[in-house]
Amino acid sequence: MKNSTKLKIAALQMDANPAPTLERLQRAERLVMGASESGAQLIVLPECFNTGYAFSEENHTRVEKIDGLTATWLHDTAVRLNIHLAGSFMLLDEGDTYNTLLLFAPDGRSWRYDKNYPWGWEQGFFRGSRLKPRITIADTDLGDIGMLICWDVSHAELWEMYAGQVDLMIISSCPVEIGHATYQFPNGDSFVPDDLGPRFAANADTVLLAFGDMLNQQAAWLGVPAVHSTECGRIQTPIPRGREAMLGYALASPKTLRYLPQANEIQMTSDLVQECKILDSSGEVLTKLSKEDGEAFTLASVNLAQSKISPQNPQPASLIPRTSYFLADVFLPAITKPVYRKGQRLWKNA
Repeated sequence: MKNSTKLKIAALQMDANPAPTLERLQRAERLVMGASESGAQLIVLPECFNTGYAFSEENHTRVEKIDGLTATWLHDTAVRLNIHLAGSFMLLDEGDTYNTLLLFAPDGRSWRYDKNYPWGWEQGFFRGSRLKPRITIADTDLGDIGMLICWDVSHAELWEMYAGQVDLMIISSCPVEIGHATYQFPNGDSFVPDDLGPRFAANADTVLLAFGDMLNQQAAWLGVPAVHSTECGRIQTPIPRGREAMLGYALASPKTLRYLPQANEIQMTSDLVQECKILDSSGEVLTKLSKEDGEAFTLASVNLAQSKISPQNPQPASLIPRTSYFLADVFLPAITKPVYRKGQRLWKNA
């Protein structure tokens, strides 16, 4: 058996409903303090922890620069508590916004990972990779740490890029149960994806698969521990360019055409996937939070191998239906581009 180093890490779970940044940072502070006092050396916050999560044009007003409130808080907290601290937020950089995961060390060093694959409507608020996927390996004093954000976990090529190069994976997410959400209109009409026929029903469990079995399988294939921090609760959010979405859906389910007159006022209500967890190097769940835990942290000690582990078996195939990739990575981003351009005009005039 190889020698190993034991590391105590924490995954944090926060409510996904939007709130003022200062309030959310104060809530994050309490959780981080608690995890630090419990001995955590590495603490991971969920995706968009500083704002909460919604497909709302208010997101355009909540982007921050690298010297803004959130990045400064992450840096100062890591230094003050002598911990490694990571969290994701919307970063404005040279006229574009990215969903950026920053990891800070106690000595102030930092590493940046930008989300490669914003899911569907997210691309109305932050962009993905420009040309080809990019990864980040943080060469910290704890070990070499790989970084991912949310829907990125469903793209097997990103896991493959980390193979044999990391000692640990950190993942910051806000996985919305899109396939089991309820879509509501002002006149009281509503539907769930199952109502739209078998093509939509076949994709209903995509998010559950991505952040459950697929994440566990890919981490086990890498052979390194992983920490996955998530938002929790239930959100209600507008849908960008609802009319265009309904028109596209009509190709697979003509019954959506009945919703067109109200489609631009559609609201989605959805739970968050409960997968805030820490995995060992075999992909086994060491600890996991539930919906009932609410805003909380969970701790586990993991063993980091003294030398890099290269996968010994073929990489597991994706569990995600092809139509889910088309909707998330092609169709919804295409119809949402005007929302992002609106944000760009706002940022340039700010």
